[in-house]
Amino acid sequence: MSKKQGFNPYLPSWEYIPDGEPYVFNDRVYIYGSHDSFNGHVFCMNDYVCWSAPANDLGDWRYEGEIYAKTDDPLNADGSMCLYAPDVTVGLDGRYYIYYVLDKVPIVSVAVCDTPAGRYQFYGYVKYTDGTYLGKREGDEPQFDPAVMIEGEKTYLYTGFCLANDTSRKGAMATVLGPDMLTIVEEPVFIAPSKPYSAGSGFEGHEFFEAPSIRKRGDLYYLIYSSVPMHELCYATSLSPTSGFQYQGVIISNSDLHIDSYKPANQPMYYGGNNHGSIVEINEQWYIFYHRHTNGTAFCRQGCLEPISFLDNGTIPQVEMTSCGPNGGPLIGFGEYPAYLACNLFYKDAEIYTGGFGAGSWLDSRFPKITQDGKDGDEEIGYIANLTDTATAGFKYFDCNGVTKVSIKVRGYCQGNFEVKTTWDGPTLAEMPVGFTNVWTEYSTELTIPNGVHALYFTFKGMGSASLASFKLA
Repeated sequence: MSKKQGFNPYLPSWEYIPDGEPYVFNDRVYIYGSHDSFNGHVFCMNDYVCWSAPANDLGDWRYEGEIYAKTDDPLNADGSMCLYAPDVTVGLDGRYYIYYVLDKVPIVSVAVCDTPAGRYQFYGYVKYTDGTYLGKREGDEPQFDPAVMIEGEKTYLYTGFCLANDTSRKGAMATVLGPDMLTIVEEPVFIAPSKPYSAGSGFEGHEFFEAPSIRKRGDLYYLIYSSVPMHELCYATSLSPTSGFQYQGVIISNSDLHIDSYKPANQPMYYGGNNHGSIVEINEQWYIFYHRHTNGTAFCRQGCLEPISFLDNGTIPQVEMTSCGPNGGPLIGFGEYPAYLACNLFYKDAEIYTGGFGAGSWLDSRFPKITQDGKDGDEEIGYIANLTDTATAGFKYFDCNGVTKVSIKVRGYCQGNFEVKTTWDGPTLAEMPVGFTNVWTEYSTELTIPNGVHALYFTFKGMGSASLASFKLA
């Protein structure tokens, strides 16, 4: 039986799990994250759920069900607070511990389960030896986005949230807990600076904002985090888990900024925003898990992943966003693919951020967006809406052999042509006229795509607004 192809986003198009923390337990990859709602009005409106996949098949994800409800925390019996980004570690007792912060309190909560994706039970709050909760003692910075790693009998806890110009927040913190997974044995220290405290640190321009995550490879500790520009997942390394971290670079941007292999480095190719994720080794290959924004807002984020490589000195070259990250290589250049796999999405007016971040919050009506029909939880296949004149959807990459025909499924009040290219700024290989229709309608044309690995770009030129459901190569 052949493996399924792996796509980005790697979960179904109607699932919105950002802030992904991936782990391999018993030859399966488990993803833990917060849980956005389609058409949600704030971040992280839903309860925690878990998905998993065989370590040797990242195209075959299985829904494990709800693992923790927002009302399971004693401070949130009425459900008025949201569950923000969690992390998971295996305790000395072999049980699985999930660390999280509710959206309106400054302390770290912990829940526990006997299995990776079972029903977690509330366990307690991270505290000092006198019982005071971390984040509540005078002088404490509020806790946020916990990340955890166990070595020996110590649990290393990393937290922090620092707006760019907030002088009350100094940066990412590391705190060491004892064997009970709750009690502090080494008090918080700062390990990566916020913007007001970054001068001379080497972090300038990529200062700590939020989303710390911790991994170890060989002797090096990797602190992955979201920087002040938000769309970046950056990293710093150290030989110690609590000191000496040096800024190293950007692993991925969810606007694809800095990448200059196929376009200018400062040109955004997707509508980005905050980012959160981590690295993990799966079947002897390392990956970066991150999230992208959909629906033209900041509150409908989906998990994606890309393979990464390490240079001899332990650094990680930045990787580009693709449609095929989980696949281990290009997708088959034949058959039908849904439009929500687009890894590039842009319009003639460049914009780095999606709705809710920067200028994009005022310009959304002009921009294409990945969305779906129905309401949150409906298993409706995603598509691209609001393709107005010059709007382009890009898909990467496909191993093409003998392609002579392309088809698209379009609906909407539009009149014009879809141009097909293999580079975003290259020659048009074919055009397909499209017209007004309120049902999905298929249009086809003959074309020749040279044999080999290619990207595919579809650009709408004309009047009105088109939606794109899928395309087909034959």
